Amino acid sequence: MLARLASGRLHEIRRIFSQPSVRSFSTALNYHIDSPDNNPELPWEFSDANKEKAKEILSHYPSNYKQSAVIPLLDLAQQQHGGWLPVSAMNAVAKVIEVSPIRVYEVATFYSMFNRTKVGKYHLLVCSTTPCMIRGSRDIESALLKHLGVKRNEVTKDGLFSVGEMECMGSCVNAPMITVADYSNGSEGYTYNYYEDVTPERVVEIVEKLRKGEKPPHGTQNPKRIMCGPEGGNTTLLGEPKPPPCRDLDAC
Repeated sequence: MLARLASGRLHEIRRIFSQPSVRSFSTALNYHIDSPDNNPELPWEFSDANKEKAKEILSHYPSNYKQSAVIPLLDLAQQQHGGWLPVSAMNAVAKVIEVSPIRVYEVATFYSMFNRTKVGKYHLLVCSTTPCMIRGSRDIESALLKHLGVKRNEVTKDGLFSVGEMECMGSCVNAPMITVADYSNGSEGYTYNYYEDVTPERVVEIVEKLRKGEKPPHGTQNPKRIMCGPEGGNTTLLGEPKPPPCRDLDAC
């Protein structure tokens, strides 16, 4: 009796999670459901050029520790596959490093850098950590979603853009900021660039430049700043600092 109840419950859970409306939620729970474009029966292998790159990656590790190359190999597979990892690509990586597929799934489902559903050729990631949030990251995300006409993690109808969320990008002094993962040219032309000091208006301009095939300059988008320097230039430490006198033993 209990076995039948458990089986029925499991069937109901699978039915619910197989509905498109909850696929993004199922992904967040690390739940995989076979689909026509993502199932282990689909053939997948590295391209000839990427097979050479994979060999070069493996050369960095002892032959008895091939599994240590799982992250860079998954990243290479994701670049080749247009920004996301189908289960067949993960299986291919498992064969290369000679481990069971579950060992690769564990890594791919743990790190948010790996996408297991389709993303746009330009995957826009908005930093949502506290400094960026205080500086208006929610307005940045809202501007992108409204301009592109999508929800978070959805892909535009032309396949060009998707908007996601990412934790700290490590340049809090230039908050708010976004990252653009550019999969438009596969692994050969893959870039991953940060755009800092952005405004709702500026991120829309960046999107339109990318749509035209242009590459807007990355880094700070504030013309009054140089990298992480203060707006308007330095106001202190304008000359060479003098060493403390105690370094001269005769002067102490």
